[in-house]
Amino acid sequence: MITTIVLVRAEPALIPKCAAALAGIDGVTDVYSVSGEWDLVCIIKVKEYEAIAHVVTEEFPKVPGLVRTTTLTAFRAYSKQDLEQAFNIGVE
Repeated sequence: MITTIVLVRAEPALIPKCAAALAGIDGVTDVYSVSGEWDLVCIIKVKEYEAIAHVVTEEFPKVPGLVRTTTLTAFRAYSKQDLEQAFNIGVE
């Protein structure tokens, strides 16, 4: 599974509508409202790189209130859960 993180800047009055629309896109697993320079953080999990291109370049631009994005595609995962799964492979 390929994980991509998309940082989103949205029009302030449309942040809730933008977040709901983003959450409804296939491949988007989570949408978080955050503080700081960005308004929303989206987590995308797909099986193929082509699907990232579809979601980010074809679906995201349709979302009302979306102003700007930055896309970060993960190369490796270092979360506690991922590390535990790696060590448990083949263990019954």
